[in-house]
Amino acid sequence: MRLLKGSQAALLLLVRAAGTVVGAANFTQCLNDIVQNANATQNFAGLLNGDGDPVSSVSDVTSISYSMSTSHCGTGQEPFQWSVFSQEFSAWLLPNLALISQLPFGAQYRLDNPMSAVLTVGSPTLAGYSLFITLLNSRWINRRFDRSVDYPNSRFALSVLSSLQQVPLRLHPDRVRLPSLIVLPENDSWWKCLAEFVDYTHTWSIASATSIVWVIVAYILTVANSLSNVYENVQSNGEATGSMWLWLIPIVVGWLQLSPKCDFNRLQAAYDRADRHSMHAGTADIRTEMLPASFRRALAITAKEEDVMSPDELLTPPVFNYSRSLRWASTAETIVMVFKVASEKARSHLPVCGSDWVESDINIESDTTSKDIETIRYIDTTQDIDVRNRHGSPQDVAVYCAQPNGVQISHWAPGVFTRMVIASCASLALQWGTVGAAFLVAWFTPTTWEMGCRSLGYLLYGVISTLVWMMLLMSSILAHSAAADPHRVSLSARVALAFSHILRWTGKLFAMVNFCLVIMACVFQYSNFYDRCYCNSSVFSRQGAAYAVIIETTAQAAQAKAAWIAALVLACVSASGFLGILSLLLDTLPS
Repeated sequence: MRLLKGSQAALLLLVRAAGTVVGAANFTQCLNDIVQNANATQNFAGLLNGDGDPVSSVSDVTSISYSMSTSHCGTGQEPFQWSVFSQEFSAWLLPNLALISQLPFGAQYRLDNPMSAVLTVGSPTLAGYSLFITLLNSRWINRRFDRSVDYPNSRFALSVLSSLQQVPLRLHPDRVRLPSLIVLPENDSWWKCLAEFVDYTHTWSIASATSIVWVIVAYILTVANSLSNVYENVQSNGEATGSMWLWLIPIVVGWLQLSPKCDFNRLQAAYDRADRHSMHAGTADIRTEMLPASFRRALAITAKEEDVMSPDELLTPPVFNYSRSLRWASTAETIVMVFKVASEKARSHLPVCGSDWVESDINIESDTTSKDIETIRYIDTTQDIDVRNRHGSPQDVAVYCAQPNGVQISHWAPGVFTRMVIASCASLALQWGTVGAAFLVAWFTPTTWEMGCRSLGYLLYGVISTLVWMMLLMSSILAHSAAADPHRVSLSARVALAFSHILRWTGKLFAMVNFCLVIMACVFQYSNFYDRCYCNSSVFSRQGAAYAVIIETTAQAAQAKAAWIAALVLACVSASGFLGILSLLLDTLPS
């Protein structure tokens, strides 16, 4: 975070220097001088009312044309006021910058942590998507296990899969190792230990709760103050920037509720500890038994850069879950399908080795009927299978878990695109609800109804954020498509991977630009940088008909206040709606 603080300090010095070097313009005094001159000469050219229409009396003058503004008032900005700037900066922007520290990080290399913060701020759409797709994936895998899997170690496997969405989950290509990891009773301890070791909590703390409360209270107080003082320094008011940053609260709270397991060192330590419980590939596989556990493990949580289609898959901060979700879903579906076959065989009383099924010891009361006994035994066959039914050679285990004839596991997990669409809609609603509120404030702040410097800055932030999300999401789809041909033999795989890299690099570059843009937009707003003839006249969209409102009328002030209230409602509904839906969906996560 030192890099972020340094960049902010540099921006503050730059803005303050600009305010002192460029000729300052006092628009109120300038208007008074122009009115006095017009009153003496009876020349009303360039003098306008609040709607930009020419006037015939100096009493109706509240605006001036852009040409008159530049010729009489200069091209500089309103004087820089440190007291106003520091108050607005500390009230609207500083709490949000502090709240960024409560995002989940935990990358293996320190440089990846600030990059995840830049990516989050540079594209709230991507941050919301990664959060929501993680939640939907956890719900999906929980339903898959509930509906089709009932095996002694399945609940531990479910917990492991749900927790390991922040790592590049990989399966060994050997067809024996995964079935052995699932079927052989000697490996139950590995699933149980790994599930317990990764079940650490990244959730609420005094620091995170204090940061969130600080942002909410600061936002409420500053909004109340700004609405009660519409006329005072309306152009540099932080109402718009405060609404623009409101997306950060549901993102931080959402990750705290979801508690992602993203600390690389802790995950690696948990995996190594579970690995001490040796894995057995089969009772007759002596050669495999003699290998170190790390070489024999069917399920791996780390990978080399050349083994992944996108390097972002290796980065554990959960904002990068967008790059892993497709591969994770494919891996999880493969594991589910093996569990499903094993569960079906157990329900049919088919042991691994092909001999007779051994009933587990069940404590049955003396008055239990024969029908009840059969029911108990049926339930018990899957919940507490006798270990003698789960032993066999590597070949027996492979055949036992082989998919039925004609059934192939797709490279694209079922329902994956539906989950992507839902996560996309939720994140876009959050992004444009908050940015749209900021745009609404700027649009209705005099001079109104046209695109100006302020509204253009907010619109650019939202557009670039959405563009970054689109680029990185498409990059992940192309990378997963290329993963179907890991050796890149086909031309289509090589082209898809090349475009994936280009989109990823470009998206990250745009995210860094957008990060700087949103900070600069806030600083320029608080420092009166936008209070110049060009911005106040909305020259960007009005062109030759541009004019600057110097004194807001009562109707314009009322209109601006109504727009601010509507923007406040829009931003709060978007943020609370996103967080509310997130909270409602948490009840079906693996426990």
